[in-house]
Amino acid sequence: MDVHYDDNHILPSVNDALANAAQVGVSVVMQVGCDVASSQWAVKTASEYSNVWATVALHPNAAAHDDNLHDSLATIAELARLDVVRGIGETGLDYFRTQEDQAAQQHESFRAHIDISKENNKPLIIHDRDAHDDVISTLLTYGAPDTVVFHCFSGDSDMAAICRDNGWYMSFSGVVTFKNAISLREALLVAPTELLLVETDSPFLTPTPFRGRPNASRLMPFTVRTMASTRGQSEQEMCEALFSNAARVFGPF
Repeated sequence: MDVHYDDNHILPSVNDALANAAQVGVSVVMQVGCDVASSQWAVKTASEYSNVWATVALHPNAAAHDDNLHDSLATIAELARLDVVRGIGETGLDYFRTQEDQAAQQHESFRAHIDISKENNKPLIIHDRDAHDDVISTLLTYGAPDTVVFHCFSGDSDMAAICRDNGWYMSFSGVVTFKNAISLREALLVAPTELLLVETDSPFLTPTPFRGRPNASRLMPFTVRTMASTRGQSEQEMCEALFSNAARVFGPF
């Protein structure tokens, strides 16, 4: 699961958050980097807690507004070499609030993160909002690393088929529990079990019936249950697959 524990005006302390996670069987959390400061915080926290792993990156929106993109990318590349860093992300493209003149920096940053992922043999974790076609095109033309994870997968069944055919992992969030998320559940049916992951994106994307409140690790079972019921699998089978897949992507727990 991925979290944003540095968003501490919403979330409890790291100790409390980890204790809550343990109560529902979540033994390790992934603290995600979205800019230089949060990536450094992720590395620091992962160094202090054995059950916290880190990812480092410039979120596409951070890249779009970075006046020193080259230096920021150099810092991310340096952090990526550390053992506590298990993935490169969130990177990718986000056109939701992007002006046309900002897109170029997002693309430059995305390609740089692909390079960092390949250089360190660590999975690439993609943030993709309103940019499905360009994200896929970049991966296919620039060359995807060995392991790609679509964070908070938001595509339809056609996109899920593309991910399936390329061996890219699809990580589902609490959105899959929303009543109107029909196309997302259709995508879930297309995704092979061996390419499924689950996450909270805490404190965001809280599953039903707690939608509208801050998300937390303790609410992950609601997402997993929806995934299992949608696919006609038992909760035990789904949990075992998700655990196995996460270990394959990020390393042994």
